[in-house]
Amino acid sequence: MYRGVRAIDYIGFDIHKKTISFCAKAQDGRILDQGTIPARRTDLSAWAKRRSRPWWGAMEATLFTGWVYDHLKPLAQELKVAHPAMLKAIAASKKKNDKVDARKIADLLRCDLLPECDMAPSTTRELRRVLRYRNLGGAAGLGAAGDANQEPYRWFVDGLGG
Repeated sequence: MYRGVRAIDYIGFDIHKKTISFCAKAQDGRILDQGTIPARRTDLSAWAKRRSRPWWGAMEATLFTGWVYDHLKPLAQELKVAHPAMLKAIAASKKKNDKVDARKIADLLRCDLLPECDMAPSTTRELRRVLRYRNLGGAAGLGAAGDANQEPYRWFVDGLGG
């Protein structure tokens, strides 16, 4: 390693509703740390504070990626999201579990082969969530367009020039 260059950990995350598996690797591919974290902000913050070196992270885009990305982004030197279909094509394997998935994501990040996708801003993701919920039949109060019950969500549409 060159003098003055700090070592960076490359961390792959496999995110699920209740747990987040992770694998931290060094530049040479050695596993530095791996495990499972409960999918709660407090546990994720505590885990991130224990990291002794700067780190880059990557995760597959899933239903649960948004809040994890938003929470970890200020704590990482770099945080990336992988395109799920392209990731499956690259990292297909017979042996598949959360630990293996986290390792593969860490390796792809470390070797600069991660099939990245853009992460939409949180306001856009929230609008999509509201619209998806509404289109699925949603809760009472999310009626048809123009309904008086829609007024609390009007700022989303106005903010997007609609």
